[in-house]
Amino acid sequence: MMPPALIMIVGAFAIPLFPKRLRSAAAVLIPAAALVYLWGLPDGATVTIQALGYTLQPLKVDALSRIFGTIFAIIATAAGIYAWHIEDTGQQVAALVYGGGAVGLAFAGDLFSLLFFTELMAVFSTYLVWARRTEETRRAGTRYVLMHLLGGSFLMGGILLHLGRTGSIAVAAMDPAYASSWIMLVGVAINGAIPPLHPWLPDAYPKATITGAVFMSAFTTKSSVYVLVRMFAGYDILIWFGVAMALYGVVYAVLANDIRGILAYHIISQVGYMVAGAGLGTEMAINGAVAHAFSHILYKGLLFMGAGAAIYTTGKSKLTELGGIYRHQKLIFWLYMIGAFSISGFPLFNGFISKSMVITGAGEAHYTTAMLLLLLASIGTFLHTGLKLPYWTWFGEDRGITPRKAPVNMYIGMGVVAFLCTFFGIAPDFLYRYLPYPVHFEPYNTAHLVETVQILIFTFVGFWVLRWKLAGEAKLALDTDWVYRRPAPFLRRWFVDLTDRFFLATERWGDRVAAAAAGILRNPAPGLQRLAGAPGSDEPGAPYDADDARPMLGSAMGMIVLAIVLLGLISLL
Repeated sequence: MMPPALIMIVGAFAIPLFPKRLRSAAAVLIPAAALVYLWGLPDGATVTIQALGYTLQPLKVDALSRIFGTIFAIIATAAGIYAWHIEDTGQQVAALVYGGGAVGLAFAGDLFSLLFFTELMAVFSTYLVWARRTEETRRAGTRYVLMHLLGGSFLMGGILLHLGRTGSIAVAAMDPAYASSWIMLVGVAINGAIPPLHPWLPDAYPKATITGAVFMSAFTTKSSVYVLVRMFAGYDILIWFGVAMALYGVVYAVLANDIRGILAYHIISQVGYMVAGAGLGTEMAINGAVAHAFSHILYKGLLFMGAGAAIYTTGKSKLTELGGIYRHQKLIFWLYMIGAFSISGFPLFNGFISKSMVITGAGEAHYTTAMLLLLLASIGTFLHTGLKLPYWTWFGEDRGITPRKAPVNMYIGMGVVAFLCTFFGIAPDFLYRYLPYPVHFEPYNTAHLVETVQILIFTFVGFWVLRWKLAGEAKLALDTDWVYRRPAPFLRRWFVDLTDRFFLATERWGDRVAAAAAGILRNPAPGLQRLAGAPGSDEPGAPYDADDARPMLGSAMGMIVLAIVLLGLISLL
């Protein structure tokens, strides 16, 4: 046996060896092969490696790892179809290694393997931002990778403290009584975009390549949800951070103007449900967090595909620039709306059968306030993702845009994911049976249906009445990154620039000293003659004979060699 991540990572680096016309097919078949392989692994299967006195376990199979590995491989395959037209080999390699890192993390049985796959994802996902090759994306990608390296540093620090205390590197539930657990949790919180540590996500995702953003929407935050469920389930603080995320993301999504910025903020909101479920720690809540992560990866990928198709065909990405293109993109619009129906919790779509499990789990655990706030956040979900974004992108004011045709593979990729969103909504048991705990939950009950329909109808009415107030505005909404962006020029001036000037001056003086020393060492005789007062050496135009200085140089060298020999003998005594 071998870790299924190895298929994706090795396959990714083999892609440049394929003929150009076969690379897109390889980028689809490789994650599909990993999916088939991981489903053939028996429960309890492990792979262990002895290294530096530790037992590494890059493969450990159970229900939780299998379901996360499955959805990561599914979305990597579907996104590969969506990106078939891309001829950038660098993006194909980076996306596959990134996806392989997510699959590897899901099956990691030891903390060092988990850390390795976390950092692998951080590095290769950064390329998907930089691949647009603009100054703006260069800066955003740099901020993105620095934040993830910071998260990885906290994770590594906590792992080392945990190792020193317990001697164990097994991936297991962490004891909240020790600082090492909280340090690791901070690292996971950064990678999971838990406010106020989240600004890297809405900063980088809208600036990634059109296809790269689809991959990014699926892997990083959901792999962090996996770690929270695996290692930090039952931490009460996560309940309230999750609720805060659900509301915070909704508010900023309503304020955003960039269509992928809206979707990026809503990732924060939806991940909040999963974080809250992990914090609740009950079987119902854990099942809900896992099911919602599975559903979210599908419908959020579909939403990014639909938004990406609009950007690809128009060259516009903001609500204030788009509008009136529905007649050109009817199929793209309705495929997007399947994702919108799913994320909004419409019956017969997968969001309906997963989000409600988390809310029910909060109610069963007697966290009534959390349950009500999560219900409130679901109103905002339909408001901005299901109404505001599609209305002002495809309808609204006609700005005379004539989109070009989207590649056929984009439609196929969206169609595959749209089918899965609908399939799991109609037949939830095909998801429930593979959750970590036995499921005793019926989403299609009268109370849940009535509650959902009421929320959706009143939200639609409110939007229609106030739709002109909810149109996009060409303004910047300040986020928590203001805290470090505002003092950045001052810190740069007094720390970075001042340090640069100091080292530049030192380098220049060093160059002068080195040049002078080189001149002396190249021919030291004139200087030594002057020091020794050799006759005629200072007379203008006096002939110079290098042989005059050689005895003196030889004596000096001899004394140096003798001193070294004596020091060596003394050290041996």
